[in-house]
Amino acid sequence: MCHDALTLRLWGAPYDLIDELRFTALWVFNSEKTNFSMMSTRLLLLAGLLVCLSACSIGSDTVDEETSAIYVNMVAIDEVESEEETFRVVRVIDNLEHPWGMEWLSEGRMVITERPGRLNLVEDGTVTTLSGLPAIESVNQGGLMDVARHPNYAENGWIYMTYSEPGGNGTGTSLARARLDDEAGALTDLELLYTQEPRQSPGRHYGSRIVFPDDQTVIFTIGDRGERELAQDRSDPTGSTIRLRDDGSIPEDNPFVEDDEARPEIFTYGHRNAQGMDIHPGTGAIWQHEHGPRGGDELNVIRSGQNYGWPRATHGTEYLTRRTIGETPEELPDIQSPVTHWSPTSIAPSGMAFYTGARLEGWTNDLFVGALAEEHLRRVVLENENVVHEEKLLADALGERVRDVKTGPDGYLYLLTDHTDGALYRLEPVEE
Repeated sequence: MCHDALTLRLWGAPYDLIDELRFTALWVFNSEKTNFSMMSTRLLLLAGLLVCLSACSIGSDTVDEETSAIYVNMVAIDEVESEEETFRVVRVIDNLEHPWGMEWLSEGRMVITERPGRLNLVEDGTVTTLSGLPAIESVNQGGLMDVARHPNYAENGWIYMTYSEPGGNGTGTSLARARLDDEAGALTDLELLYTQEPRQSPGRHYGSRIVFPDDQTVIFTIGDRGERELAQDRSDPTGSTIRLRDDGSIPEDNPFVEDDEARPEIFTYGHRNAQGMDIHPGTGAIWQHEHGPRGGDELNVIRSGQNYGWPRATHGTEYLTRRTIGETPEELPDIQSPVTHWSPTSIAPSGMAFYTGARLEGWTNDLFVGALAEEHLRRVVLENENVVHEEKLLADALGERVRDVKTGPDGYLYLLTDHTDGALYRLEPVEE
């Protein structure tokens, strides 16, 4: 089964075929202790991977101009009992094609991205596809990804989005902003704020989550794009967290502004593929999670100028060979260790939100993480910067790949599921 068009699952674990082919080939031919029998076995494994790759479509998605999504707003699961809440699951919108991000413009009015390249406005029980988007190359894991409103949206109307932009010899993660023209049903005043240079040809690991700290800046992520060593190169934005002013300019207090050998937009580096990020409602700290390889998914607190290790340090291993990658983060004093990690198998985290509503009081300020590979919603209980408890939700009752999770302005918790016929779900207490 293909995963994000370039990723398979083997023995229940997702893995990137291109990376696996490269490192398995090195393992096959470069091992000093390989005998004939071992070589034959390894060649068979490599051949199997090539067959798997040939079965995967790695081209661009074909994008219809209009979404096929429909507003249904019907109960999908009557009752789910969890440790702190008993809730129902309501399927709000159906037939979303690989939805990736969501944002409320106001209560009762939201936008949802579909990775193939559509931005949908949801209002009054209708789903309308907006025009006026920038050039987007929807290839493999790329496309239109996160969306976020400016903190002063009511005054300035700015909507921010990340996407894979074509150009040169590949694609790059880009950040743009635009306003919504309601009468035209289109974006207007489009501004490109940042684009990843140099471009990369592997169509994966774009990162792309967006948050707004309370300091007139915007922060978003760029994955390692399948070129893992670049995550340690501060002259390249690959595998980093980017911090800009909300107009796209470079903040003077960024950590590497005075370093001639580093990119001034980089806030942190050493990341594999961070697809979840949120601001702690009490402390204002930036929390972020990222995909590991086989295991090694990390939950981190993001601190200015710090190195988060990849690929020098990780708790994960190579997918097929299970060989170690670098050191463990705790062994290297210049590496930030994760708050927690999910190993030896990956949950494949995507989307993350602190619950800040008032309707599900047993979950107040808990952290919720979507899981793609293990197909569940994970509740993470924190004390300061320590994980003290975790709970898996909806693994059996729903069993879908959770791509994004957010607290709605109505106080409910919302999920996006990542499928060709994905959906928007609402979690609400049974007693209502």
